[in-house]
Amino acid sequence: MKYIAAYALLVLGGKTDPTVAEVEHVLKEAGIKAETEHTERLVNALKGKAFHELVASGKAKMSQMGSVVSAPAAGAPAAAAAKVEAKVEEKKEEEADVDMGGLFGDDY
Repeated sequence: MKYIAAYALLVLGGKTDPTVAEVEHVLKEAGIKAETEHTERLVNALKGKAFHELVASGKAKMSQMGSVVSAPAAGAPAAAAAKVEAKVEEKKEEEADVDMGGLFGDDY
């Protein structure tokens, strides 16, 4: 991700085809030691491609994946709130005054 982020920063800065050296320079300035093999692979894979089009196609693919979390049923929030309220009431009933018997030096 850091290599893609550096590449994206260069594109946003006006470079249409960032070079390996430019990407590695951005990473170095961020305090990251770049591996030339990874940088070369990224730059070669993206050479001649419009970065904004790649991002748009990636977003389209991700939107087709759907969501992992399913939508709750219509009455689920009310039922969940009632369940939480019942647990709070049950907890209050279970709690009792505890004799701390001399814990703070007040042995009476």
